[in-house]
Amino acid sequence: MHSPAPAPGARSTPGPAAEPSLRPVVAGIDVATAAVRVVCADPQGAVLAEGSAALPRPVRDGTGRSEQDATRWWPAAAEALRQATAALPARGAEVRAVAVSATSGTLVLADADGAPLGPALMYDDRRAADLNARAQRAGAARWRELGLAVGPTAALGRVAWYARHADRFPGAAAVLHTPDLLGRRLTGAPVATDWSHALKTGYDPLRGEWPDEVLDALGIPASWLPPVQPPGTSVGTVCAGAAAETGLPEGCEVRLGMTDGCAGQLATGAVAPGQFVGVLGTTYVLKGVTRRLVTDPSGALYSHRHPDGWWLPGGASNTGGEALAHRDAERLPALDAAAGARGPASCVSYPLRREGERFPFVAGAARGFTLGTPADDADRHRADLEGVAFLERLALERVQALGVPVSAPLHAAGGASRSRLWTRIRATTLGMPLRVVPHAETALGAALLAATGTLHPSLEEAAAAMTSDGHLVDPLPGEKAALDDSYGRFVQELTHRGWLSPLPAA
Repeated sequence: MHSPAPAPGARSTPGPAAEPSLRPVVAGIDVATAAVRVVCADPQGAVLAEGSAALPRPVRDGTGRSEQDATRWWPAAAEALRQATAALPARGAEVRAVAVSATSGTLVLADADGAPLGPALMYDDRRAADLNARAQRAGAARWRELGLAVGPTAALGRVAWYARHADRFPGAAAVLHTPDLLGRRLTGAPVATDWSHALKTGYDPLRGEWPDEVLDALGIPASWLPPVQPPGTSVGTVCAGAAAETGLPEGCEVRLGMTDGCAGQLATGAVAPGQFVGVLGTTYVLKGVTRRLVTDPSGALYSHRHPDGWWLPGGASNTGGEALAHRDAERLPALDAAAGARGPASCVSYPLRREGERFPFVAGAARGFTLGTPADDADRHRADLEGVAFLERLALERVQALGVPVSAPLHAAGGASRSRLWTRIRATTLGMPLRVVPHAETALGAALLAATGTLHPSLEEAAAAMTSDGHLVDPLPGEKAALDDSYGRFVQELTHRGWLSPLPAA
């Protein structure tokens, strides 16, 4: 049995009564940078209805500032919900619970009524880099225990920036993460935040508290920060006003979500200790579940808290699907076919298209390289696919070197997982099958959290029931030796260039 969460919430509260003839469903809301997306899913994970609405693009001025009109979050969410709920009567279904997931680190200062006092400061806003450096020093012992680092774009510094400029925001009463604002509009009252969205704002999920010593050092009023509960906690029900705007039934439960990356992990079904998911989109992200908190001395790996009190270690690389961004998308199927026919590449590639690496090793000086000369375009394409797979293997080896067990299969998600060849190369490089989950997305992960305690007794049971689709891709034994040899050259070159240190002892 796992240890209990430090701040358990009312997660087994039954949902509102509904007509027996209506099929129970849950709604998941994903607030991304450019749009809000909603899915309504049944107890088996079938998506019965969807909706979406655009958000204004963030305003970025080139100085590190990144802002968005927070007053547009609720209208967009309400519109997306109306689209989804309008499609449900024909399916004979009713929403029993709803949860919200959003981009990690985006927040806004609000008044006592929850109205934004200015634009939201986005996840990538760097105006408070100096304050984050101060926060890192003030809470050094705490962050070391958590295995965290307060980076230049951490949300904690932006809260300190608000405090430093409080005279610009008369009536300031609360700092709201995106789901906090939407939760307030859904219920008609202030709601707690979840410990996933609160992590980059400085919440300590190990001790279950806000870091008073850091808040004091930065001059942040503790009253601005919300109470914190586990994801999946019931924090109220949909009020009459929100029901009229969204089509959700009045009395529908509102449950806490998680950040977009964590919700995306849940949507793959990787929710139990030992399960990991490799998300291959524009960049590569590895996330998993452990029973204990794992700290990485290099800072490449850090952990969110699992809704059940376990931990979610993970890291994000600076390379991934963007390794192919310079190629004509229409040519990719043909290149895949040619690369698959030729077999393992004759050269070794580290297809890093930007400056610096952050996972599975941290090296600001890292640059992409190719060892050898590709024979043709297919050979170069194959080498790039292998290079990302080598990075994934290195990431899993780092996790295992830290003493974390990884069970097979590795769950696979992200747009690049649609490439059968790339997935086969990844499986062969890792020496384990990959389970490809075609519909893993943030909104479905939010729906899983809405279903926990509503349609299913636990998150694990919700995931087992709602993420059962997917197919296995097995390693190709005939290519394993060649890929192992190229991987050895890959690691040797990273080490020779001084970017990769020896892996820690378990």
